[in-house]
Amino acid sequence: MAILPLILYILIAVGSSQHLTSTVGFRLKTSSIQMRAGAAKFKMAVFADLHFGEGESTEWGPMQDINSTTVMNTMLHHEAPGMAFRSSLSRFFASQMETYWKTFLPLLFLSLFSSTSAVESSAIRFRLPFRIALFADLHFGENAWTDWGPLQDVNSIKVMNTVLHHENPDFVIYLGDVITANNIMIANASLYWDQAISPARKMGIPWASVFGNHDDAAFEWPLEWFSAPGIPQIQCPQTKTSYSEEECSFRGTGRLELMKNEIKHNASFSSYGPRNLWPSVSNYVLQVSSPDDPQSPVAFLYFLDSGGGSYPEVISSVQAEWFLQKAEEINSDSRVPEIVFWHIPSTAYKVVAPKYAIQKPCVGSINKESVAAQEAETGIMDLLVNRTSVKAIFVGHNHGLDWCCPYKKLWLCYARHTGYGGYGDWPRGARILEITQTPFSLRSWIRMEDGHVHSEVFLG
Repeated sequence: MAILPLILYILIAVGSSQHLTSTVGFRLKTSSIQMRAGAAKFKMAVFADLHFGEGESTEWGPMQDINSTTVMNTMLHHEAPGMAFRSSLSRFFASQMETYWKTFLPLLFLSLFSSTSAVESSAIRFRLPFRIALFADLHFGENAWTDWGPLQDVNSIKVMNTVLHHENPDFVIYLGDVITANNIMIANASLYWDQAISPARKMGIPWASVFGNHDDAAFEWPLEWFSAPGIPQIQCPQTKTSYSEEECSFRGTGRLELMKNEIKHNASFSSYGPRNLWPSVSNYVLQVSSPDDPQSPVAFLYFLDSGGGSYPEVISSVQAEWFLQKAEEINSDSRVPEIVFWHIPSTAYKVVAPKYAIQKPCVGSINKESVAAQEAETGIMDLLVNRTSVKAIFVGHNHGLDWCCPYKKLWLCYARHTGYGGYGDWPRGARILEITQTPFSLRSWIRMEDGHVHSEVFLG
């Protein structure tokens, strides 16, 4: 009898393809399922009894969803199926049907099509307007040997969940300092990175990330460890049942390894970028396209590694050359708008920074510290200001700044400090971006942890 529910499920899934097209931008044929080119057999995965959403108000509830996602990711990685289904029908007849589709299926279809089928991993094809949530300076993993350290991570997850609940974004960008590696006393800091991206993963929202200055910084031995009671017992994150001595050491995790571990997640659009730019790692571009016309780009999102941690805080001249080459290759006439993301502000931010209170034309709510800029300017800003297609640059790094200010023909913007890790006691939040197509516009505002919205600004 088990075959009957599976057949019904396939019919439901195929019959709902139009809903999938409007929600997440993927187009499936309604009358047939095509095998991969050259495939000798068709492999199907059936996921049963996931039970997502249980015990939302408890600590164990969300963790079950994370573990379930890990199981599915492992299976998809090893099996590489041509299609995946869930074999329980009851959820499809529940009132939360649309929520389930949006939460669960993007994870599966991103994994099945973004990297192995006709949809390229560098293209985001979603509904328009296209909404992005920027999560900056989460600083997961601080002081795991104390009570307050892990509590900061719990509070950071609450902030992200609040923002995702209110904004329902199509995409999430982690804008650097996802973790505080110099405060993490285990070898595999990706365990904390995985915790930081878990809210987006749980909701099936794809994401991309860039590195900050703390993400691969060397471990710094706390001075207080060398007085009574001494070095604390190592306690690794409680996401695995056991650890080897090698995994629980102070070796740290480099940029390449952090990125390697992140892009194993099927909903990640992050990339190493060209290897000749090393030690700079997260340099890549994503195309945002309308599901109505996947071949026509609506915007290009550029991600650059602004350094720090294991090497100087700088966007190198080689990175600038890569940007120019890539921009001329995919947007030679500057017809398509371009938006740029990195972590540490350039020296241009010092030029436009409000002296005291934030006044027009700048827009924001806090201006509580001086701009901590990159160590040098090697040409990237000259390229950006001379491209009419570049609308705005978004950075993190300064927790006490959240303004946007015009600079020549583009905007320089800060995100809002999202994480409870890191310095500062200002209320947490996240900057939201919204892209519309006809005509193009880029609008932004800040969503706070209490749900309040402020600092709306039109950027292009």
